[in-house]
Amino acid sequence: MVRWLAIPLALALAWLAFTVSPLWSLYDLAQAVRRHDVAYIESHVNFRTLRLSLVRQITGAVRAASDTDLELEPRDRQRLNDVAYGLALALAETLVTPETVMDLLDNGWPDKLDIERPADLKPEGLAIGSAGRLLPYYTSLEMRGFRAVVIPIPPEAPRAERTRIRLRLRGLSWRLVDIEMAGILRAQIAAKLGRALARAKLGASAGEEK
Repeated sequence: MVRWLAIPLALALAWLAFTVSPLWSLYDLAQAVRRHDVAYIESHVNFRTLRLSLVRQITGAVRAASDTDLELEPRDRQRLNDVAYGLALALAETLVTPETVMDLLDNGWPDKLDIERPADLKPEGLAIGSAGRLLPYYTSLEMRGFRAVVIPIPPEAPRAERTRIRLRLRGLSWRLVDIEMAGILRAQIAAKLGRALARAKLGASAGEEK
């Protein structure tokens, strides 16, 4: 009887150890951000998938904003969406570098870029000073199958102010493959690109009049 009980107990402990393992990678990532360890970030971040994700997030935010503009003709909306994709691609190339990834994770906002932070937004990022700080992250993480996990940063912040990162298991280590920007940051980027698109629209209209 004891032998049969040992099997599910061992499986439960193995599963617990597996679900805890991303937190040690998260702790190492937090320390690398604190130390400004570029080499660690370069070896533990998948920049290709991160750029593709940010392009989707930015174009999605701009598209949602343009869809509310009832004055736009379908042809103009498609043209602006095409321009938005190009701008988002350029912005993602700027955002996804070791330095800007650390900048974003450090306090939840890319301070090195010209994106205005709301005055009432408190800077909160990936700050893990001790192992005890990992408990809130553990209770809020979401396992996505056996090879991926999503973790909100910081776990206590309102949903619109959370940065959500995705870690994927590769071999025996977890790598950062995606950063879902906080809703407030996406809105600010969409507003910034919206202004650029408005200028492009005005320029196109002026060209057609000539």
